[in-house]
Amino acid sequence: METLTSLLGAINGVVWGPLMLILLLGVGIYLQIGLKLMPIRKLGMGFKLMWQGRDAKPSDKTSAKPGDEGEISPFNALMTALSATIGTGNIAGVATAIALGGPGAVFWMWITALVGMATKFAEAVLAVRYRETDSTGYHVGGPMFYIKNGLGRKWLWLGGLFSFFGAVAAFGIGNTVQSNSVADAMDATFGVPHWLTGVIIMVLAGAVILGGIKRIAKVAGKLVPVMGIAYVFAGLLVLIVNAGQIGDAFGLIFYYAFNPMAAAGGFAGAAVMAAIRFGVARGIFSNEAGLGSAPIAHAAAQTKNPVRQGLIAMLGTFIDTIIVCTITALVILTSTVWMEGEAGASLTALSFDAALPGFGNQIVAIALAIFAFTTILGWSFYGEKCCQFLFGTRSIMLYRVLFVLAIPLGAVAQLGFIWLMADTFNAMMAIPNLIALALLSPVVFKLTRDYFAGKDVLPGEALDHDK
Repeated sequence: METLTSLLGAINGVVWGPLMLILLLGVGIYLQIGLKLMPIRKLGMGFKLMWQGRDAKPSDKTSAKPGDEGEISPFNALMTALSATIGTGNIAGVATAIALGGPGAVFWMWITALVGMATKFAEAVLAVRYRETDSTGYHVGGPMFYIKNGLGRKWLWLGGLFSFFGAVAAFGIGNTVQSNSVADAMDATFGVPHWLTGVIIMVLAGAVILGGIKRIAKVAGKLVPVMGIAYVFAGLLVLIVNAGQIGDAFGLIFYYAFNPMAAAGGFAGAAVMAAIRFGVARGIFSNEAGLGSAPIAHAAAQTKNPVRQGLIAMLGTFIDTIIVCTITALVILTSTVWMEGEAGASLTALSFDAALPGFGNQIVAIALAIFAFTTILGWSFYGEKCCQFLFGTRSIMLYRVLFVLAIPLGAVAQLGFIWLMADTFNAMMAIPNLIALALLSPVVFKLTRDYFAGKDVLPGEALDHDK
């Protein structure tokens, strides 16, 4: 096991090293420039489309027009994607970024999000453009399908690699890591045994996951907005209490984004490169832009045009990082706890509790539990679609059962190795996806130009690029 851990650690150091961060940011910047900053300029339009798409009804498969097909509303597709992205990264990930990279890491998380909006837009556009209908009549899509149908059969092996990495990563970052984080928080805050937390999550998650995408989307559509708004409200309450320190917090973020952080109190200090590294890495960990996970959910959306879903999909990165992660960061930086050597979820909990004594840590524990629960739901769908691509539709139910059974095991396990494995496979998911995004970028640019020129190119219509 020690040899395997060492080997995996060496691989992790490479796949999450400078080259990966450059690749993630590089592809995002290329897409953002190619789109002429459209994802940022059309942010308001994205929110408008999201609001309009919340009541869409699944189409009648016997009479639907091309482009109207889909199992879930555009709004619920976004909520399903957000259910997987808003998780421990928003609470523990932000705290870890600050603890290891200093306040300047927050600035680089923002940059990652602004760049990642273009990446997430492109992912969803391609997911809808190249989605298929499986043997059960459901729409399936994501990187493996836009690799297969967009790049051609000779690239099928790349789609297979993505699916393998995704199916394995789902058991780590989308399952055992989440249940373990909740079990730790419940034990520390309320004294609930790890095994009991694991069993409860298994029963609740199993009731949803075994019902498939429609049930997952229905639960996500209700739970994600409520949990997100409640957490932001609690964070704003803390910031009202700490109002006098907000200006200083922003000053720390901008100053230390470009200047090394000296050691002070329990803080070990951080170089500018550390701020960039941990800011970008934790930003990607949180919003998943470039990993290729979210487009699997957006492929199931009922939508008339791939670009419309892309405009909605890019909101996931904005909401996750610019809004939720920023709230967490400001709560931490307006307290003094971050200088005392704490890290992870405990740093966030202590920061909340410093402003709201007695129940601040309970707010974080409950938020972490709900965030992690919805992440398990979202990633179960991602994993099963990856498994389906590799082994066919018959493998879906087996994957769901195994996924649900793994939840209590994660709650009681020592997760050092699993964290390492999940982190490594997440990065390895990103590599095939980023290659596909770069090669298929002309399709994204053409679809976007046509959409804003009033030429709606529907998912089933041919593109010049494909001929």
